[in-house]
Amino acid sequence: QASLHRVQVRPILPTERERWNTLMQTYHYRGFRTLAGRNLRYVATLDGRWVALLGWHAAAFQCQARDRWIGWSWILRRQRLHLIANNARFLILPGESFPNLASRILALNLHRLSADWQSVYGHPIVLAETFVESPRFTGACYRAANWVDVGGTKGFARRPGGGYVHHGQPKRLLLFPLHPQARAWLAQPQPQLEWTHTPMQTVTLSDAQMEGLRQIFFRLPDTRSKLGKQHPLPAILTVAVAAVLTRAESYAAIAEWGGRLTQAQLKRIRARFDPKTKRYLAPSEPTIRRVLQGADVEALDAAIGAWLLGTAGFEAVAVDGKVLKGAARADGAQVHLLSAFLHGQGATIAQKEIARKTNEIPELRNLLQDVNIAGKVVTADALHTQRETARFLVEDKKADYLFTAVKGNQRKLRDRLTCLPWGDFPPQR
Repeated sequence: QASLHRVQVRPILPTERERWNTLMQTYHYRGFRTLAGRNLRYVATLDGRWVALLGWHAAAFQCQARDRWIGWSWILRRQRLHLIANNARFLILPGESFPNLASRILALNLHRLSADWQSVYGHPIVLAETFVESPRFTGACYRAANWVDVGGTKGFARRPGGGYVHHGQPKRLLLFPLHPQARAWLAQPQPQLEWTHTPMQTVTLSDAQMEGLRQIFFRLPDTRSKLGKQHPLPAILTVAVAAVLTRAESYAAIAEWGGRLTQAQLKRIRARFDPKTKRYLAPSEPTIRRVLQGADVEALDAAIGAWLLGTAGFEAVAVDGKVLKGAARADGAQVHLLSAFLHGQGATIAQKEIARKTNEIPELRNLLQDVNIAGKVVTADALHTQRETARFLVEDKKADYLFTAVKGNQRKLRDRLTCLPWGDFPPQR
């Protein structure tokens, strides 16, 4: 229709806010109170006449269907959730509906949403989401605008004070990537170059997660002298790790973060208690620096890796070795590390330096010896295509393996594989 080409979508003016709120409250079936967090209000016009209203606000804090579709870890979700916007309200005003109007308005709105968000809040939007009440609505206009149905919710809503409440109204979740690589960008460990000037959100650990950290660090050996030791080692390490997750990049920043903890949080991690002031005290910058510089690095690395395994859902672990650029030993030799990290999350769960007189092959077994990978898949490159490595993973660790290639280090195996009828192998079909 010719009318569709005359439809325009724009953000409302400050003077139009009250009119927008009133119309939404009056005509939307759910009424209207407010938009949560960062938000934008739009109006669709036809020859200057208001025909529809749209409201966007902060994305849902947690949604299994969306998080599964993206494939990100809980840490990345907290860092990048602000890059998703939720279409919380869409209202075609009474008497203004005609075929294809809704999908046309959505397309026009999505075309400008990221740029408008950037101009107001200083960062783009890469993914749009909306929840459709089923079976009341089918979301036909969203589907017509190429939104993707990724699954349903369980009928829970987040309460303002924390926690969730069951409202008994499951919904369908529809997503619209605003960039072809949006899904990969949100899930990859390193931020996109386009986000260089976009600060990632800090990660705030819950009380339960901080308690989990403390419990793991409680088992670490304390190498400090008993003389003058005041702060418990688990409390210091818990503060340090939690602060780093909030993007603290120096000892001073870690101490400042610890100084902002509440008395309840300090009590939860068993921080030092001063009987004179009747208050729990966070460790100071010198204390944090001395403890971290003198810590048992291998034990600390193993403890943090175990904690990550307990908090992150994963199915596969990748093992790979790298030579550190710019790092050298006392004799001038380059430092070679072997690392195990979670697929799709980039979180390192174990790491070991390779001594000069050995190589990655035997060190893989030492690396994973104390890591719980039962029932998981371990991937490694051609160097680790070894019988003993495969036996260790299957029999000792109760895991599966996938060696990604067979090269000259296993000539007989490579020759036997070459003779197989690869044309009949299912992945080739």
